[in-house]
Amino acid sequence: MANVTLDRRLDTAPYAAIFSLTWPQALMMVFHFLIGFADVWVAGRLGREVQAAVGFMTQAMFFFLVVAVAVANGSVAAVSQSAGAGLTRRVQRFAGLGIGLAMGLGAIMLAAGQALDRVFLRLLQLPPAVFPVAADLLHIFLLILPGYYLLTVSNALFRASKDVITPLWGMMLVTAINALGDFGLGLGWWGLPRLGHLGLAWSTFGSILCGTLFNVAMLVRRGTLTRRSFPTLRWSRRALPYLVAVAWPAGLMQIVWHSAYMVLFALVASLPRDSVAAMAGMSAGMRVESFLFLPGFSFNFTASILIGHLLGQGRVEDARRMGLRIMKLGVAAISVLTLLLWLVIEPIVAFIAPDPTAAPHAVSYLAYNMAGTPPMLAALILSGAFVGAGATLYQALIFGGAAWLVRLPLAYFLGHRLLGSAEGVWMAMLVSILVQCAAMFWFYLKTPWWRFTLRKERRPRPL
Repeated sequence: MANVTLDRRLDTAPYAAIFSLTWPQALMMVFHFLIGFADVWVAGRLGREVQAAVGFMTQAMFFFLVVAVAVANGSVAAVSQSAGAGLTRRVQRFAGLGIGLAMGLGAIMLAAGQALDRVFLRLLQLPPAVFPVAADLLHIFLLILPGYYLLTVSNALFRASKDVITPLWGMMLVTAINALGDFGLGLGWWGLPRLGHLGLAWSTFGSILCGTLFNVAMLVRRGTLTRRSFPTLRWSRRALPYLVAVAWPAGLMQIVWHSAYMVLFALVASLPRDSVAAMAGMSAGMRVESFLFLPGFSFNFTASILIGHLLGQGRVEDARRMGLRIMKLGVAAISVLTLLLWLVIEPIVAFIAPDPTAAPHAVSYLAYNMAGTPPMLAALILSGAFVGAGATLYQALIFGGAAWLVRLPLAYFLGHRLLGSAEGVWMAMLVSILVQCAAMFWFYLKTPWWRFTLRKERRPRPL
């Protein structure tokens, strides 16, 4: 979408502009959900230990991808603001810088992960029945980390340039290959060898590799990735400080947030009773819950694109109003979706978690977390505005504070001391969501978060 056309639509039909950017990203998130759905459905047919291990690995991979997400957030802020200002050459340079960082940092994380994988697993206090399965999954997932880094950053570059169709095609490819591998190699369908949980891991490896190759080919085809895209050392030294200033709080937020989920898994795993069933139920519940996050993340991405675009043009008040428009539209859609899903929650849970001991825990988990879905996603959408502005420091403070100062202490007290059951952990999650949402609104309405925008005096000179 050209800048002139987008500016005209933002002024005359803002909700149409929001929709035009959101629906492809929502569809992309649907395919992302289908990947996880296939993984957990096949894992459930392989046993509750495998299902619990897959849930653990979902969170573990987010932890290992923290640096990729940080670089992606920095790239979104820099590229969307530069595109809004009409600085095409700077867009190309920031894209090349982001790709180069993804390649180098992905290789470093692979080496570190392989050296510390056993230490990482032992720290999580997994039940003995789950540990060997999780170790197998982690070993294979680490091998695809460099590809995952490139896929994450390249998707962010497409979005920041307002190209939301190319990453959609890439995610469709990843989903198709992952599903074929899950059912073929995981369960032995279509005459393929039944590899069990190893089949799930190799399916992820193959699908991410294909998606990465597709994205790189498209970046080359559209001229974003050429030899001239990679900046000189002089330009990089001037540009890197802003990218780092946006990326490190985003990375810190990812570390704090996902390590909090790891601790939460450990709290559930060490409950006085029904720990394995509770872990399996939580894993299944998170897969169902993730369906509700599909529109939330798509609106979050749209907020980062449009707020960065408007701030690049110096339109601060328009950017502030746009963030609230996107949030209101997103919460309305999410509330309706949540209500409809709750009406059929029991058969859905029975389909995903066939183990009779895990299903009640999944329903209990969803009862609390679906009640907190609208405020959770309101905070998520507004945080997208912070990403577009480069104000990721506020993200880290709000999400990290809610997780470590509210959720985890309360989960330990309610789950281990007061109630002695998983329901206490779910209660703590709901309370922390409400605190998080209130804090996000205060920061958005009361602080000058747009001051983190890439200003002229610190912009690198285009070469």
